[in-house]
Amino acid sequence: MFGTYKPQDVTILLKDISGLVEPLGTAEREKLIQAGRHYSEMLPVEYEPSEKYLQAYFDALKRYATITAAAVKAVAEKIFADKGRNVTLISLARAGTPIGILIKHYLERNFPCEVAHYTISIIRGVGIDQNAVNFILSRHKSETIQFVDGWTGKGAIQRELSAAMKNFPNVSAGLAVLSDPAGVAEKFGTREDFLIASSLLNSTVSGLLSRTFLRSDIIGANDFHGAAFYRELADKDLTYQFIDAIEKNFDVCPPIKNIFIDDGNGMAEVRRIAADFEIADINLIKPSIGEATRVLLRRVPWKILVRSLDDEEHLGHLYQLAHEKNAPLEVYPLKNYRACGLIRRLADN
Repeated sequence: MFGTYKPQDVTILLKDISGLVEPLGTAEREKLIQAGRHYSEMLPVEYEPSEKYLQAYFDALKRYATITAAAVKAVAEKIFADKGRNVTLISLARAGTPIGILIKHYLERNFPCEVAHYTISIIRGVGIDQNAVNFILSRHKSETIQFVDGWTGKGAIQRELSAAMKNFPNVSAGLAVLSDPAGVAEKFGTREDFLIASSLLNSTVSGLLSRTFLRSDIIGANDFHGAAFYRELADKDLTYQFIDAIEKNFDVCPPIKNIFIDDGNGMAEVRRIAADFEIADINLIKPSIGEATRVLLRRVPWKILVRSLDDEEHLGHLYQLAHEKNAPLEVYPLKNYRACGLIRRLADN
C-alpha cells in the first residue's frame, strides 16, 4: 500500500513509481501527445490550485454534497440488487477510487454484505491492467465483480472496459458511475451532468496518487501499472475531507429524480460538436463538467463550451479556472452536458 487511503477502504493494485519518472509541464506534454506519444507514458506536473480556485472547490463540495450522496446511494442500491451479499468493487484509478470507497461505506452501513474493494488501472487506447484483474480473480468469484468510476464523458472508458473483458468472459463489463450524461453506464446514480467536487482536484483528492502510468522500461510484464505517490503534498491532502463531507449526507439526501436521456446519445453530441468546430480528432473533445475541468487542469485548452455564462451554481469553478488559464468561454446549445472542453490542436499554432 502507498498513498493516503486507509488499507481497510481499498487495496491499491498499482506499482509505486515515485521518483522514477520526471513530470512534464503541460505544454511539453501536450506536444508529445499530439505527436503520437501515449499519455500514459508520461506524468504531468501537478496543478497547484490558487486560493480562489480552492475556494471554488470548497464551495462546490458544499453545494453538491447532497446530490453526490444521493447518487452514491442510488448506484449502491443498484449494485446490491444485482450482486447481493458478496460484492467485489473494482474502482478505476484514479477518479473512481474515492467513489468506490463511498459506495463501499454505504453498502456496508446499510446492507448485510461484505465488500472487497480494489483500485486498478485502465488506460484509454491501451486497455486494463490484466495482471491486476487476474490477481482479483484468484481471490474472488467473477460474478461478484462490479467496476466503478466517477462519471462518463464520451463513454471511452466503458468501451475500453467492454473490449478488455473479452479476455475475461465471465466478468461483467458493466460500469457503475455517479453521473452518466453519455448514457452508456450499466448502473448510474443520475444521468444529469452534475459537478462531482473531486473532479476539481488531482492527487490531493485521490490519496496523493498520480494518474496511472505504463511504460515498458519501468513497468515489467508481471508488474501492475504504476502510479507515483506525492508525499510532499501531505499538508494539502483533502481525500478524506471529501469522502467525509459526502458521507455526512447519506441519511438526509432525497431520492434523485432522473432526467430523460437517450442511451448512448453522448457520442452523437460529440460528433455534432466536431462538425460545428471542424475538429477531425474527437479525442480533442472532452464533454461533461468533469472532463472540461480536466482539460483546464491537465491539457492546453482551445475553448470551453458551456450552456450558459450565467450558471454560477453549476459552472462557477469552470469560469474561474478558464479565467486563470486564459481559455475563452463560448455558449453552445449542449444537450446531454453542461460543459465541454476543447483541446487546442498545437499544429495550428
